[in-house]
Amino acid sequence: MQLVVLGLNHKTAPVDVRERFSITKQAVRNGLSHLDAYEGISEAVVLSTCNRTEVYAVVDDAAEDTETLKQFLFDLTGTEEDIDEYLYDFVDTACIRHLFEVTSSLDSLILGEGQILSQVKDAYAMARTASATSTVLNTLFHRAMKTGKRVRTETRIAYNSVSVSYAAVELARKKLGDLSASNALIFGAGKMAELTAQHLVSRGVQKIYVANRHIEKAEELAEEFGGEAVPFEGALKRAPDVDVIVTSTGAPHYVVKPWETRQLMTRRRGRPLFFIDIAVPRDVDPEVGEIKGVTLYNIDALESVVDAHVEARRREAVEARRIVEEELAAIEARFQYLSLRPLMALLSERCERIRVREVRRARSKLPDLTKQERRQIEHMTRMIVRKILRMPMMKLNASAGTEQEAFYTHAMRALFKLDTIGETESSEERHHHYRYAEQ
Repeated sequence: MQLVVLGLNHKTAPVDVRERFSITKQAVRNGLSHLDAYEGISEAVVLSTCNRTEVYAVVDDAAEDTETLKQFLFDLTGTEEDIDEYLYDFVDTACIRHLFEVTSSLDSLILGEGQILSQVKDAYAMARTASATSTVLNTLFHRAMKTGKRVRTETRIAYNSVSVSYAAVELARKKLGDLSASNALIFGAGKMAELTAQHLVSRGVQKIYVANRHIEKAEELAEEFGGEAVPFEGALKRAPDVDVIVTSTGAPHYVVKPWETRQLMTRRRGRPLFFIDIAVPRDVDPEVGEIKGVTLYNIDALESVVDAHVEARRREAVEARRIVEEELAAIEARFQYLSLRPLMALLSERCERIRVREVRRARSKLPDLTKQERRQIEHMTRMIVRKILRMPMMKLNASAGTEQEAFYTHAMRALFKLDTIGETESSEERHHHYRYAEQ
């Protein structure tokens, strides 16, 4: 069995491609609940954010099952088109390293941003709830989250890091100059919208309008920043005095369209209007950007925002990658152990059954033993078994992931007759190979 990640991100695909492969939470739940329909895939976690859509999976054979994994991705998104030029896939060690870099924000659009770690946690929690993970992905994602926390704790990569919402406001300030004479309209009332409002206020924006499908949420956010909630439908009609519009809804379709924008621009009498669309799928129809007087940027434009601290964080990224490699070595050792853990457990169980049987026989012949003496016999026999097994177990564990693994596996089975005598199932059924170290 092997670990594989298949996906696309901001480095390999533009936003117009990423939005077609953005996956709703409900689609993720539905897909993971039907995972057993995909032959060769035994575990899976789906990560879908503004900047990436990825499927992490345990498969029987990466060379044979990647096409099945791709079909799973197509079924999740409801689309099937030729996107091979945008896709990447990493196997085993490369897959682990990629996930660790993702959780450490080393693979983010904005180096050091903090949102990705919680997004990975949410994706993993959803997969656990759907019973789509087991030993391998549970082990992998727990270590990945630990790695992300270590990087944020032990380095300064997150020091003065910028969020997507901050970058959006900085982009507006960079293009428009002083925002103190400007008003802004925000589509959406989630966390991203809240952070955007916070940054707009800190840059001196005069007034903020908030539009959201649930007007009560818009009212809550507007009240927090002394703004005004406006109806979602027809929000642009309330925007003649707005200079900046930031959109961050979760809508699966465009919420700002060309015709209503043209009407708005007519009422504005030539005053320029600045759109920043940080949603994926996009909220603003690309045709809006062709309207005279309108400037439209999407999330991919944010990478160009000047960040005074980015060079310092790049230096911290060197230490972050050292931590990633350290954690990578640790989990590979863990996976090597997992490859032989079922066999080691089988050997321990066999020896424990023998020990218990012989202790019972001895007790039947020594009926006058005190309670203290019985405890001493239990302790003594357990220690004898443990010490006898210590060297075979060490040899077996050391062979995991090496050319000697098959030899020691066969030897243990033969010497201790682990394929016979009272086993409830064959050792082949119980001994699952999780071999992730590079051979």
